[in-house]
Amino acid sequence: MIFADSPKLNIVCGHYGSGKTNVAVNLALDLRKRDAGIRICAADLDIVNPYFRTADAAEILRKADVEPLIPEFANTNVDIPSLPPKMMGMMRGDYAGAVSILDVGGDDGAVVLGMYNMYIRQTGYDMYYVINMYRPLTANPEDVYLCMCDIEAVSGLKCTKIINNSSLGAETTADDIADSVEYAKECAERCGLPLVCHSYCPEYAPDTPDVFRKRGFADEPLFAIENVTKRLF
Repeated sequence: MIFADSPKLNIVCGHYGSGKTNVAVNLALDLRKRDAGIRICAADLDIVNPYFRTADAAEILRKADVEPLIPEFANTNVDIPSLPPKMMGMMRGDYAGAVSILDVGGDDGAVVLGMYNMYIRQTGYDMYYVINMYRPLTANPEDVYLCMCDIEAVSGLKCTKIINNSSLGAETTADDIADSVEYAKECAERCGLPLVCHSYCPEYAPDTPDVFRKRGFADEPLFAIENVTKRLF
């Protein structure tokens, strides 16, 4: 279970194109399946970039009884970087008994984290660093490490765990995911962080668990995710 003993605030970050928004939404959905009684909030900190957004999955979240907290002008052409009061309250830990998942999109989101990092540290957090071997700027462990250092420097927060989300979208095969296992382990070692899981989408690669067993990766933790976000143009 990814969220064993989870803190109140769970931050999902990573390089552009790593799939962090899809991971963030799926973490919220997975947590709901495991605990029907707690309040769960999912927030989008990408206050400027209108392309990859947790806002795209807002209806899916609502149907799962997850509360989406989304900037007012998400998915529009209005460029007004503002946060709703509920989102600021979430980072301050104002919601007793709630667990929140925060999708940090790009440098702008990391800057906002930096503005509130004092409250976030007081609230208690995990920061999941999402990696993808098939993105050109994070194709090797050293680049992954340097990207993490940039995020930490801007946000003033430390990454705590790694999620391997290596994929090629709808073209991903189970072998593609298995091919990324050693990369993910090397990235975790270079970053000095635990590797908590390898994600896969059963819609695209349903045989991933079988392939992992055949290739000697039976002990590697897998996280089945849905493709719940889309790109807007």
